[in-house]
Amino acid sequence: LKLIYIDPPFDVGADFSMDIQIGGDTFTKKPNILEEIAYRDTWGKGADSFISMIYERLVLMRDLLTEDGSIYVHCDSRLNSYIRLLMEEIFGSANFQNHITWKRTAAHNDSQKIGTVSDTIIYFAKSDNRTWNPQYKPYDQEYLNSFYRHVEKDGQKYRTHQIERNPALGIRENLIYEYKGYIPKYGWMVEKNKLEEMDSKGMLLWSRNGKPLRKIYLENDSEGQPIHDIWDDLPNVGSQSKERVGYPTQKPEALLERIIKASSSEGDLVADFFCGSGTTAAVAEKLGRKWICSDLGKFAIHTTRKRMIGVQRQLKKEGKNYRAFEILNLGKYERQHFIGVNPNLREEEQQKQLAAKEAAFLTLILKAYRAEKAENFAGFHGKRAGRLVAIGPVNLPVTRLFVEEIILECRKKHITKVDILGFEFEMGLFPNVLDEARSKGIDIAPKYIPAEVFDKRAVERNQVVFHDVSYIEVKPHVTPGKKNQFPTVAVELTDFSVFYSQDSIAQAEEALGKKKTGNKIIVEKGQIVKLIKDKNGIIKREMLTEQWTDWIDYWSVDFDFESKREIIRVQNPETGEMEEQWTGDYVFENEWQSFRTKKNRTLELKSVALECTPGKRKLAVKVVDIFGNDTMTIVEVMI
Repeated sequence: LKLIYIDPPFDVGADFSMDIQIGGDTFTKKPNILEEIAYRDTWGKGADSFISMIYERLVLMRDLLTEDGSIYVHCDSRLNSYIRLLMEEIFGSANFQNHITWKRTAAHNDSQKIGTVSDTIIYFAKSDNRTWNPQYKPYDQEYLNSFYRHVEKDGQKYRTHQIERNPALGIRENLIYEYKGYIPKYGWMVEKNKLEEMDSKGMLLWSRNGKPLRKIYLENDSEGQPIHDIWDDLPNVGSQSKERVGYPTQKPEALLERIIKASSSEGDLVADFFCGSGTTAAVAEKLGRKWICSDLGKFAIHTTRKRMIGVQRQLKKEGKNYRAFEILNLGKYERQHFIGVNPNLREEEQQKQLAAKEAAFLTLILKAYRAEKAENFAGFHGKRAGRLVAIGPVNLPVTRLFVEEIILECRKKHITKVDILGFEFEMGLFPNVLDEARSKGIDIAPKYIPAEVFDKRAVERNQVVFHDVSYIEVKPHVTPGKKNQFPTVAVELTDFSVFYSQDSIAQAEEALGKKKTGNKIIVEKGQIVKLIKDKNGIIKREMLTEQWTDWIDYWSVDFDFESKREIIRVQNPETGEMEEQWTGDYVFENEWQSFRTKKNRTLELKSVALECTPGKRKLAVKVVDIFGNDTMTIVEVMI
């Protein structure tokens, strides 16, 4: 990596909650279990937790940088001193470059102290061989009035600058020569023929005491003023800004443009590991840089996806090149972090503690699901109503490998009905793996584990609902080919069923009952409902999701899903050589998509018709809901 910019969650309140617009109302989406775990890891013990988290990641980032690479860390006054000390330890104090102050707002009133209007960006290099491209900003009027105070007869403004060397520059014997009776002590700045050319163009000026000066005209001084470490010329993203995407920590593109231009060149690879709204990726793409971005939050990834498609469309409209991009599931936390194993214990004691906590976790989930414990299985933990139950891990999504191991055990032991419970499921996991199981006579029902499993009262009252994954219905439209024309296929989205829940109507009504007036928005069994208590104490319900399309934020089509296998490079343990392997999955290619933007909330429900060669093929349709969760379905058509 040539350049890394990160804007980590330095605000202790950054808990992955997200405000979602539903018509004219705003619904606050709570973090999912994995996001809550990550939040506790980052802020569970206040600043100490944050420093521990960011230290480990900064060490990895240092190792990923090229020798001429740079890193910029965005933070605020609460943590900048800690970050500076960490980076001096990791990168070396000699590689510190700048403590940049960015004025992000014009005013911020605080009656108890001086108003805070700035953030800090700490800039370190990997070595003294860093990439650096000087950056300039337009001259302000005060500077122009102060320096460009001379005016020619034709109205051209100019300033004067030395044309002879000084003691700081040292003597240059070959530049010591006589011109118009003047011989400079240390030499001229240019050779004689260049000096004569400048004089012939009227660019030399002789002072009253006979000293020569060079004229620099304003219209020729195009570079502007070199930037310094106080950036007060880059305003934050305003409420009416064209680039605003509705993400709370969004940074202005001008800020990232300055950083990326300064510390990288076209074709270089830049990265942002807390990408948020995707500003780094958007600016890098526009500037011809390659980029890698990551984030734990699903909504951040989805916001970035839509933004990058917008960038692609803009560059295409301008006749410029742009790159395709791929969204991948990466990252796995250390298990002991999230289920509370004491790292100071000996290995044997750690394993005992780990086993005890895993057993308690499984018992909790089985009780909430109202399932019995099952013995003598490798992958199954319980059974309920004639179906075996497998529980995914607490700290990462259910993966394809996990499901494949379940299928393998089903085949060995002739099991035909399975429920798989998980807090999250790997993006793009369904429906391929379910179809694969069905072809082997195995009925797999994946279900989400709700946050309520950790509420003892809800478990005791049997109030915990494990909801199904979302379901998509589509209708292919095939048009036969005519003479000298290929047949076409289009896809129509006909239904999208969501079973997500957050809070309940009963709990919300109970909470509102204690207030004189008020309102609350909840999600129950796939319906977003607004409860309103009026001044007479009457609670009314207003359905905010009136149609199934209200849940959809984005959908896309791959017209030939199994045309591109997902290939990875792995090291052969015997030979040490890198080899290509097929993961068993396919790459979903967004060949057509429709999505809502801040300005345009409409959604097309039928794709364009694509020309296809005759024969059998599989169409894949991916839907991303308003919370950033994705669901996919595959249909087979004969064309």
